[in-house]
Amino acid sequence: MDIVQFLNGTEGKNIIEGISAQTGINTHETSSVIQSAGPALLGLLKNNASNPQGAMGLIGALKEHDGSVLDNIVGFLQGDASKDGNAILGHIMGDKRNEIQTAISKDSGVSLASVQKILPLLAPIIMGFLGKQSKNNNVSTGGGLGDLLGGMLGGGQQRSGKVLGDILGGVLGGGNSGKKSGDGLLGGLKDMLGGKK
Repeated sequence: MDIVQFLNGTEGKNIIEGISAQTGINTHETSSVIQSAGPALLGLLKNNASNPQGAMGLIGALKEHDGSVLDNIVGFLQGDASKDGNAILGHIMGDKRNEIQTAISKDSGVSLASVQKILPLLAPIIMGFLGKQSKNNNVSTGGGLGDLLGGMLGGGQQRSGKVLGDILGGVLGGGNSGKKSGDGLLGGLKDMLGGKK
């Protein structure tokens, strides 16, 4: 199942309604952010998995994000979901978090303040979705994880490419930040958007 199918299905509806209830942001805007951010977050995870160290770190993290969150999305969101979500966002976005959130805001047409409320709740669910798919497909290697993420992006590839393309063209400007996390992000995004394999 790819990210678009997931977000357009029953679970996607539950995610939208649950996050909307927790944040007080209407379901239309919540849906817009999720449809934009879901593929973008998977794309960033694919970037993290593009080198052996990042891939094994992600495989290790997925042992804690095994997909069980999807069994009770509403209950999960009523807990302290944002704490875990902020840690995930910090890890996969590095020092480009504000720029990426701004790009998602621009793509979705929803205010940055709302995006900043929604993403910490969405991130653990996306990790759970990846964890469930990883477990179902017995993924244990970096190559396998990269292939899985590519397949999961599926119909979301164009949307994630649009959001992250905005980051490449604007925020990152194709230059080197001089910081390890920024360099890794830039290189990974270029790979994902059809650059060097």
